[in-house]
Amino acid sequence: MSRFISTAICALFVCSICSTEASAAGDAAKGKAIYDANCNACHATGIGGAPKIGDKAAWKPRIAQGEVVLTTHAIKGFKTPGSTGMAMMPKAGNPKLSDKDISNAVAYIIKSSK
Repeated sequence: MSRFISTAICALFVCSICSTEASAAGDAAKGKAIYDANCNACHATGIGGAPKIGDKAAWKPRIAQGEVVLTTHAIKGFKTPGSTGMAMMPKAGNPKLSDKDISNAVAYIIKSSK
């Protein structure tokens, strides 16, 4: 009986990890509006060295890091080590955005830049 319980607990743990990872992915369709209202000012023009949306060469190494890393950078802010340009401001400079809003915007940028 205890072996059954151990197996069931392990199965629940594995399922919880999988469902958490799946829900971490952003929704690109919802992200377009967030991008247009908050991210577009820098990522449409390349201001401060921001990679332009749709620039496959600029985004390829970033996308290779994974959506979780890009979302973390967008939420917490990021400055390329050794750069002298502007940095990615946390939450695009809008602290009212939720982490899910940012995740959706990142998903939109990734989809538009592959």
